[in-house]
Amino acid sequence: MGRAEEHAEGAGPFTTRLTWRPREGGTAVWESRLARKRARLTVRAAGEAAARARRADAVAVARMRRLNAVAAGAFTVGGTLFALGAGLAQFGPGDVTSAWIYFTGGLFFNTGGYASLLQCVNTPRRDGEAGRLTARPWSWWRYEPARIDWLSAFLLFAGTLVFGVNLLSSLLQGLSVQQLNRLVWAPDMVGCTLFLVSGHLALVEVCHGRPRVRAHDLAWWIVAINQLGSVLFMVSALAAFTRPATGSLVNADIANWGTLTGAVCFAVGGMLQFSERP
Repeated sequence: MGRAEEHAEGAGPFTTRLTWRPREGGTAVWESRLARKRARLTVRAAGEAAARARRADAVAVARMRRLNAVAAGAFTVGGTLFALGAGLAQFGPGDVTSAWIYFTGGLFFNTGGYASLLQCVNTPRRDGEAGRLTARPWSWWRYEPARIDWLSAFLLFAGTLVFGVNLLSSLLQGLSVQQLNRLVWAPDMVGCTLFLVSGHLALVEVCHGRPRVRAHDLAWWIVAINQLGSVLFMVSALAAFTRPATGSLVNADIANWGTLTGAVCFAVGGMLQFSERP
């Protein structure tokens, strides 16, 4: 007997949860984040009241575990370095040291963003006939914009690359006000916007539609904390605009504290992500 798809959930063109009947009977439920992060789906056999988890094969599980550890570690270290850089900018000796710490933290954010994208690219495939997950051939890149998890991870990674332009430019000395706003502030705004859109898509994925509170769900806490960090980064970026008339920031205190608290959010999200693994 072939597979009969029963119910798809998600938002717009994106499917985040799918329920169907595999050929051996019963009911199988696939969730995009659960398959990507924990390499599993849930199956309820015919006549059984409780569902059980069915994991992917050992190859897929090992891949997802390694990629999750890399992404979690990178965001934890990157967020910590950003918080340290912001603290030094607010209370410490000067901007040069902070700029180098930010730049180093940005490299970890790049790593975390790409590891997150690799998780999507190599997520185990759903075998609808058998009601199980199987490993995909390893790939360093796939273009899959119809998947909400891929789009969210791609925008996150793109945001980290744009932040890299901002951080590299901040190392330059003797920039005019116009150059500061064009090379430092503008990429900062673009990166923050990409982070916010990525975080919204991640919330839609976790909530299977309209974002809402899911306090019992570790994945929701990770996504929500990261999105709070993105909001605080945006507040910091808005306050970091250099006024052409005076050559000073709109509000240096808000810029530094927004970066510091936003970075702490990403560090906490990274630490929580260590627990969201196969």
